[in-house]
Amino acid sequence: MNRPLYCYAETRRLFDPASIAIVGASPNAASFGARTLANLHGYTGRIHLVNGKYDRIGERPCVAALADIGEVPDCVFIAVPRDAVRPVVEECVRLGVGGVVIFASGFGESEDPAHQQLQRDLVAMTAGTPTRLLGPNCLGSMNAVTGLLATFALIPERMRIEGCRSIGLISQSGALGVGLSQAVELGVSFSHVLTLGNGCDVDVADEIAFLAEDPSCDVIACVFEGTTAPARLLEAGALARRQGKAVVVFKLATGASGAEAALSHTGALAGSAAGYDALFERAGFIPVDHFEALLETAAFFAKAPRAKAAGVAVLTPSGGAGIMAADQAEVHGVPLPQPGPELKALLESHIPEFGAARNPCDVTAQILNNPLSFPACAEAFLKEADIGAIATPYTTAMESSAKRTVALAEMAREHGKMACCYLLTGWLEGPGTKLMELSPHLALFRSTSRCFATLAAWHRWSARLDRGDDIATASLGEAESGAVQRELAAAGTERTLSEGPAKRLLQAAGVPMVDNWLVADADAAVAAAEVLGYPVALKVDTPDLPHKTEAGVLRLNLKDAAAVRDAFAAVMANALKATTAGRIHGVLVQPMIPQGLEIMVGARVDALFGPMIVVGLGGVMVELLKDTAVALAPVDRQGAKALLQRLRGHALLQGFRGSAAIDLDALADTVSRISRLIHQERERIAEIDVNPVICSPSGVIAVDALVVRQG
Repeated sequence: MNRPLYCYAETRRLFDPASIAIVGASPNAASFGARTLANLHGYTGRIHLVNGKYDRIGERPCVAALADIGEVPDCVFIAVPRDAVRPVVEECVRLGVGGVVIFASGFGESEDPAHQQLQRDLVAMTAGTPTRLLGPNCLGSMNAVTGLLATFALIPERMRIEGCRSIGLISQSGALGVGLSQAVELGVSFSHVLTLGNGCDVDVADEIAFLAEDPSCDVIACVFEGTTAPARLLEAGALARRQGKAVVVFKLATGASGAEAALSHTGALAGSAAGYDALFERAGFIPVDHFEALLETAAFFAKAPRAKAAGVAVLTPSGGAGIMAADQAEVHGVPLPQPGPELKALLESHIPEFGAARNPCDVTAQILNNPLSFPACAEAFLKEADIGAIATPYTTAMESSAKRTVALAEMAREHGKMACCYLLTGWLEGPGTKLMELSPHLALFRSTSRCFATLAAWHRWSARLDRGDDIATASLGEAESGAVQRELAAAGTERTLSEGPAKRLLQAAGVPMVDNWLVADADAAVAAAEVLGYPVALKVDTPDLPHKTEAGVLRLNLKDAAAVRDAFAAVMANALKATTAGRIHGVLVQPMIPQGLEIMVGARVDALFGPMIVVGLGGVMVELLKDTAVALAPVDRQGAKALLQRLRGHALLQGFRGSAAIDLDALADTVSRISRLIHQERERIAEIDVNPVICSPSGVIAVDALVVRQG
């Protein structure tokens, strides 16, 4: 589905209708039609009932067909069995209805080809018309602002809390979305709850686009299964960023069994977890790893201003709570700036000598005897330019503690900063929690880890907004592009390029490659080694043996002519065991590169996500440690640095335990060039593997390469 996004105007009649009709209305209280009508008790628009069996249902008139209503409703909710859906949709299209919601199941998610075809027919019917489809296999859509709680599910009587900033919730799974909406009982406000079902027409990207432009929605939260059109999600993400709205996503189906369940559940295509991570990163979405974190994170972003600084101050009456905060801040990379002399002196004037005038700041339980100490210390931290937020634990569920925390939030608001509270009490919904949840400037977390994970995400999101939407240059330079074209042509028709042509291709793209000579005999190998300088490495150059170590066609650290001759004979003998002489281009002789940090840079064209770039610790470590990071290609130098920073072993790049930092600019440039190469040549190149790239303080150089053409 590569069509453009439906804009706000195209889906407004679906999600914000002035009038609706329920086809399949019934006096049977257990029916979908009756249950939907019962949930519309607060709807401010016009409601029409359609069912040829009845003249009236309760106090409302009921007509036989949509054409009998007397107006064209904005949205029609179809509460009839699957086999009766088609004629209703045909009538909706004929009349020009703006939106159609199909409750019935057994369409695209079915294994029956006829039922799958029926779903495709419904989409074809509405294509090019003003009528938009939601579903099938859908629980409905809920607009809490207008009271359009149009679902047959059991739901709270209200979802929006006046005066509170609100979450627009999207869920491909209707049951999960409806279940999350019960958080209104805890003090979480929703502007919308939009379920999706099969998403045969209106999909996740369209719902994000609608909520991005709806003024009643402050943040978007999404329970997400998969997409067949990543480019449309990128477009929706850009729209949300332009509106300054965060999109928080929990991805279902991250494992193989989960992906199979997604296919049978909604017909959604669940791609690789790494690919979705890369997609979310490029879209500017905020992924959460746990379902339980979705609403907490979204509620934070609904309330938080853009971060003024990355530093966080932790103010606690408990030393243990402060230690927990410091641990999690380190895990998630959240800075806890230490107070300077003036701030430290001020803190010490309010804190007993057995407290801690540092960050985390332990004001101790003496705040019970000196209630002014807590706000005084908070005010002092909030005045600091390097502090963007303040966090405090809720160790015991008491109204008095909650009021103190809410007052802290008001103080943070005055400074344009954010306040967070992380619950450590075993009574997670005890006294005061709803009061804090309802505070428009305080984010409540039921986990210290989730608090600091969200703060870290907030800093990244704010930096993304500050940086803007500049996309990396998709192509290489003109001269480099021409050189790449020539090398591809010279490489012949082999699908897997041997190492020599692969290196020349990458060198043409500006990737620094080690010098090597292609030789045909042992004498030439020795002559090459004399020129290049000992020690050298020998490698058989053939497309048939891309993994040279396993095939025995690689020899390293050869220090003299005798060693080169012996190695030449050995690697050629091993090569001829696996392939024929006609498939061997010769033997590559290259100088041994001094030791350095080994990094792997790879690229591939994914069937769903398109060109992707991957980095990791190189050599055999990439398979052993599996420490890799993935992004959609292309990335610019800054994007490449951000990608490298996501490696768990990133500290090695900056110098670790006395080792010198590598030339990060040179490595980032290499990553960027490979990403631009795969993006530019995605129709002709399927995979690139450059492993290792040897990095040092003076630069980087690649010593091995593999390129695979598109099949």
